[in-house]
Amino acid sequence: MNEILKNIIEKVGLETFVISFIVTLGIVLIYLRVFKNFKQAKLQKDQRKKEIKSVVETTSMTCFFILCYVIVITGLGSFTFSNIYINILALIVYIIGTVFNLLGRKYLGANWGNNVVIYTNHTLVTDGVYKVVRHPLYASIIWMIYAVGILYKNYLVIILNTIIFIPFMTYRAKQEEKELEKIFEEYKNYKKRVGMFFPKILKRR
Repeated sequence: MNEILKNIIEKVGLETFVISFIVTLGIVLIYLRVFKNFKQAKLQKDQRKKEIKSVVETTSMTCFFILCYVIVITGLGSFTFSNIYINILALIVYIIGTVFNLLGRKYLGANWGNNVVIYTNHTLVTDGVYKVVRHPLYASIIWMIYAVGILYKNYLVIILNTIIFIPFMTYRAKQEEKELEKIFEEYKNYKKRVGMFFPKILKRR
């Protein structure tokens, strides 16, 4: 096993190996948690008060991730500029994104839905990572994709994240917020305090 690992590192290089290992680990951990979300949502099926189908859900998001993966491995949109400090920063952003996603799912708990779902026992979550951004699950993935674009030196991934993924995530987030505002009066104040995908530096009074 050690010999196989040594051969892989020698072939791809230590930096590429570390990056690929961390990126892969983050994806695996998140999808394991997504699987748990689906199991939990299935148990909550009878508690669904309202459900709105959305074009933005796990399957469509996964298709986008696969597209990004294909772009990276084919080298389409690749660039040669590299800076160790920028790479380290991107790797830190990726790790933070992974942690935020996992914590966001933990805090959201039984409120999670593949589509836009309001449960009879729905609660408004504003603690933990939800104090930083209103949609840590979507925000964290946005951060992670930007990080991947930098780590794998691919401008096309960065562009697609900006012009496709973020608008779709904004659409989905607004779908959810529209429903949450109907049942939680305090949600409007929460929106003023906390940014959607990025922390608010200057908060409204």
